[in-house]
Amino acid sequence: MGASAAVRRRLGAALGVAGMVVPLTVAFGAPAQAASCTTRTGPYQKEVEKFLGRPVDGRQSPADCKAIQAFQTKHGISPNIGYAGPITWGVMDLMLQQKAAGKNPNKAGRCPTNKGRIACVDLTRQLSWIQDGKTLKFGPVPVRTGRDHYETRTGAKKIYWRDKDHWSDLYDVAMPYSQFFDGGQAFHSIAGDVWSPPGSHGCVNMRKGDAAKYWDMLRNGDDVFVYGRKRGT
Repeated sequence: MGASAAVRRRLGAALGVAGMVVPLTVAFGAPAQAASCTTRTGPYQKEVEKFLGRPVDGRQSPADCKAIQAFQTKHGISPNIGYAGPITWGVMDLMLQQKAAGKNPNKAGRCPTNKGRIACVDLTRQLSWIQDGKTLKFGPVPVRTGRDHYETRTGAKKIYWRDKDHWSDLYDVAMPYSQFFDGGQAFHSIAGDVWSPPGSHGCVNMRKGDAAKYWDMLRNGDDVFVYGRKRGT
């Protein structure tokens, strides 16, 4: 390990930021493998069928199960047995809310428009975007925030430390494009799926391309505003 890497690790430990969030393979085990399909009809069968473009009859079929199972496997939902239960429908419903936000995520005016450039985080819809006044500059993009007992803290923040190649000492994993805004909580990319439940250990997880764009657009001292409440917390 080079001297610069050692410095980063020591600084991360001093700030208490190391290991706040870990990739899905560390936090929740390896990505789900295909399991046997269930024949059971789930409580959200019709909603899930409609979301997946399946015939909406409210009855589980082998084809339904395979389609549901593929969705579960892709998004790290366990058990991935093709059951149309509340966790699977919760992810789908969240995706629908995110799509409905369109290019006007701050329609309700919850994120301040008098701060200039600001990164907004809506915990309810698991969305983030960058705006300048009332002008949308980037996003909205899906994010993955803190799970129950590790909630991403709400309120007005500022980015205070950035580390493009941050490393978590606690879990011995990379946290690329880290931009810390509240203690150990930061924007950063993950290797896993941002829709995978139950959530992070407090950080705002992003897809790599989105995290890289945030890195290019934000600076130390820029405002961050977090509001809402994530389902299940």
